[in-house]
Amino acid sequence: MIALRLVHLIEAHSGQLAEGLLQKLQRSSRAADLRRVPAQEIRERTHEVYRNLSDWLLTKTEDDIERVYKPLGRRRAEQGVSLSALCWAIMMIEENLWEFLEMEGMREKPLELLGSLELLRMLDQFFDQAVYYATLGYESYWREYKREAVPAMSRSA
Repeated sequence: MIALRLVHLIEAHSGQLAEGLLQKLQRSSRAADLRRVPAQEIRERTHEVYRNLSDWLLTKTEDDIERVYKPLGRRRAEQGVSLSALCWAIMMIEENLWEFLEMEGMREKPLELLGSLELLRMLDQFFDQAVYYATLGYESYWREYKREAVPAMSRSA
């Protein structure tokens, strides 16, 4: 499977990819709120995704994605990161992968193009689910925050 070979290439360069993404996020005005998150935390989280990409794409279920990304979304809400910055960062993880594969010349042969399309489908599905569950976690934080804030406000009135 060519897509698997591409995934292994990504995993082999996971540290480089994570560091490059961190630099892009630090320069991005769309991700400015992420500056509230320790850089090491972002680096480790991103490195984990890249380093274990074959697991995420081939063996992890949607439930596994939910178990990781809902708490991540909640954590980012607690840290004061905007929802748009959170979503942008997750989308940038995928964009960073494609830039890397393009630099590696993975679009030249027809068979590799087919493998790239297969990988694109799997990556899109994974990252779409990651954004969805991170958003659910983010929203759950704010729902709880509002529930706690309303009784406190009515007591003080």
